Amino acid sequence: MAATDLFTHSVGATSPAENAFAITPHDTNELTFVTRGLYLGVSGDVAMIFANDTDPVTFTNLMAGVVHPFRVKLVRATGTDADLGIIGVY
Repeated sequence: MAATDLFTHSVGATSPAENAFAITPHDTNELTFVTRGLYLGVSGDVAMIFANDTDPVTFTNLMAGVVHPFRVKLVRATGTDADLGIIGVY
């Protein structure tokens, strides 16, 4: 039986994420999609470049198991040690 979606909405910056993809950190390769958030499979540091920026920033000691509300275009390998199970939602 097909799932019934009782909550129709227009897609916008504040609407729930509807897709997800695995992220492999890389220092120069931008993501296919700008994220609405990052889910981490393990706790640790994540170096990223936000959607509207060019300079990397590192968030330290991020908790695993939650979606962090970051709109990023790149997750860097350098400076990221929480690199197992990063999922971008958009």
